[in-house]
Amino acid sequence: MIPTLIPLDILKLDAADPLAHKRGDFVLPQNVIYMDGNSLGPLPVGVTERISDVLSQQWGQDLIHSWNAHQWIDLPTTVGEKIAPLIGAAPEQVICCDSISINLFKLVASALALNPQRKIVLSQRDNFPTDLYMAQGLAKLLGEQRCQLQQVTAGQMEASLDDSIAVLMLTQVNFRSGHLHDIKRLTKLAQQHGVLVIWDLAHSAGALEVNLDADNVDFAVGCGYKYLNGGPGAPAFVYVAKRHQADATQPLSGWMGHRAPFDFESDYQAGDGIKRYLSGTPGIISMAALDAALEVFADVDMAQLRSKSVALGELFIRLVREAPSLKPLKLISPTDPARRGSQLAFSHPQAFAISQALIEQKVIVDFRAPDIVRFGFTPLYLRFRDIWQAVQILENIVSSEVYLDAQYQQRNTVT
Repeated sequence: MIPTLIPLDILKLDAADPLAHKRGDFVLPQNVIYMDGNSLGPLPVGVTERISDVLSQQWGQDLIHSWNAHQWIDLPTTVGEKIAPLIGAAPEQVICCDSISINLFKLVASALALNPQRKIVLSQRDNFPTDLYMAQGLAKLLGEQRCQLQQVTAGQMEASLDDSIAVLMLTQVNFRSGHLHDIKRLTKLAQQHGVLVIWDLAHSAGALEVNLDADNVDFAVGCGYKYLNGGPGAPAFVYVAKRHQADATQPLSGWMGHRAPFDFESDYQAGDGIKRYLSGTPGIISMAALDAALEVFADVDMAQLRSKSVALGELFIRLVREAPSLKPLKLISPTDPARRGSQLAFSHPQAFAISQALIEQKVIVDFRAPDIVRFGFTPLYLRFRDIWQAVQILENIVSSEVYLDAQYQQRNTVT
C-alpha cells in the first residue's frame, strides 16, 4: 500500500513547483511512481494523436504522397532542430537518425579520419558498454595501426590525455553511478592536446543543462527514448560542430546522406553539412512519435528542470538517511549534486530482489549489475510527494526483508 498521509512540508514543495503543470502532459498509470524515465520515458499525451494521424491518414490514406505532403522526408532535420536548443546547439548541427550505437560508429570513424596521424580512442573503463563495443568493433575493422581503444578509470582520465590520443569518447553521466563529467573542462583539456572529443548524452539530454556550442564540443550523440520520451527504440541524434562539417566524412554512406538522393547517382557524394550523417531511410512512425514528444519541452526552462532534478534527489537522499532500516543501502552516486546527473544509485547485495519488490508495489525502478538499485528523477512528471512515498515503501521492503521471498529472485531478460 502507498502511504497517503503526506507531510505538510512535502506538499508545500509540490505547491511551489513551477513545473507541476507538466505532469498533465504525460500518460501515467494510476498509483504508479515512475522512477525509470532514465531508461524509458513515459508516453506524452500528444504522441497518441500524432501517431494515430500518421497511421490512419498519412499512411492509410495519403500513402506515398506523405513523403512530400506531410514532410516525412524532412523529419530527421525537423526533429534535430527541436533537440538542438535542449543541448545548447545552434541550428544546422543536430540531426535525428539511427541509434546511439550506429551514430557512435560514424563519429569515431569521422574523428579518426580528421586526426589521421593518431590512432588511440580513449574512454572510461565503466563507460556504457555499447560505446566501448562500437569502438572495439571499429578497431577490428580498421586494424590496430588505425584504431586502438584505451580504457582508463575516471580518476585517470585527465592524466591520460596527451598528444598520442586521437579521440576522447565519454558519456557525460555514468549510467551506473550517475557521476557527472565536466564537459567544458575535459573538452578543453583534450583539445589542448589536439584530441577530438565525442560526448554521449544518453543520460543528459532532456534532464540537464547541456551547452555543446559554448563548451566547444566537437561531436555528440544522444538518445530519444529516455528523458526525451520518444518511445521504445526511438531514434537517436547526432551533433557535429559546424566547424567540422565540411571536412568530416562518415563510413555509412547510405543514400539519404547523399547530396541528391533522388538523382540516384552511382557514385556517392556526401550531402551538405549535418545531413551527410544520415544513412538509410528514416523510420517515420518512431520519428513522428519523438517529434510529437519533444513538444513537451516547448515551454520548459532547462535551468528550472535541473533545479527541480537536484531538489528531488536531495530530498530522496535526506529521507533515506533519516530511515535507520535503510542503512544497508550504500549510496554510490556523488553526494554533491553538481557532480551527478538526474539519478541516484544504491548498492546492496540483494539489489535485484529489492528492485523487484519495489516494482511489485508500483515504484518502478531498475537494477544494474552487479548490485545496484537505480532511481531516476524526471522533473517533468515526478512530484515531491512521489519521492516521499517511494522512500516509505522502500523502508517497508527493507525493514521487513520481504525481498528475500523467492518470487523476487527470478530474473527476466531485461533488468
